[in-house]
Amino acid sequence: MELEKGVQRWAVDISEWNPSPHYFSFAMSFLPQHEHSSITRFFKMEDRKRALVSRLLQYALVHQVLGIPYNEIVIRRTAEGKPYLECDKPNLELPNFNFNASHHGNFVAIASEPICLVGLDVVAQTIPEKESVEDFIESFSSYFSGLEWFNIINAGSSHQILSEFYRYWSLKEAFVKAIGEGVGYKLDTVEFHHKNWENIFVKVDGKELKDWKFWLLELGKDHVASIARVHPMFATSSYKRTLKRTQFNNEEYNMGLNLPNASFIFRKVEDLLPSNEEGRVAPCLSQNCALVKD
Repeated sequence: MELEKGVQRWAVDISEWNPSPHYFSFAMSFLPQHEHSSITRFFKMEDRKRALVSRLLQYALVHQVLGIPYNEIVIRRTAEGKPYLECDKPNLELPNFNFNASHHGNFVAIASEPICLVGLDVVAQTIPEKESVEDFIESFSSYFSGLEWFNIINAGSSHQILSEFYRYWSLKEAFVKAIGEGVGYKLDTVEFHHKNWENIFVKVDGKELKDWKFWLLELGKDHVASIARVHPMFATSSYKRTLKRTQFNNEEYNMGLNLPNASFIFRKVEDLLPSNEEGRVAPCLSQNCALVKD
């Protein structure tokens, strides 16, 4: 089924990637110049790695799924920071192809959809170092509904409480990222329900939303990823203007909404760089090789 090609889930474990400065610059050279400052603005190498891999994932995914040469891919961002593909030739088989990237801890990931909007959030379930779990989560209590907060603080041990907290938080992030919202969304009005973190559904201001699907997946040790899928009509006005299509008949939409969710494919950074056939050569894939200039 051609539509299923548009349902992609990729992840990179950056803890396994320790490039030399030369190799890092080499990998970054495959990105357009305007993307470089969004990577080099970070002081810490770990943050630079996350930013670089996030952008490489976007370009590699667009290239593989849509067949657009690397040097012809144009990725922009809305005012709220939602990335989108700028393309004058829509793919009729994947009429509303869109994607979302996320990174936290050791993992950088990307998800895409052919019809529905997609939101992705990765969270590392880090243990607070300078305060108790209870004190740490207390400062976030206003972002949860009464029911969610009850479930969090009654989850059991400190580790279970923290895990419950991060799962709810990740789902909320996936929700707002799917529709293209920025900071400031009233997260306490978004209430998630589930049975053992399956059959997840959401209520907003007490009303269940039917046009959403959610998945919560394990992504390596102490990392989870939340994926949201929703009708394009829910997009913010600025994000909606970037979409190729926002209107679908019931048959098309239901087909997109009910596509099987894909498992994450784990990629290496080297997998994301163009090969000879794609118009640019990556002459040395050793992480210790010298920078190669055009």
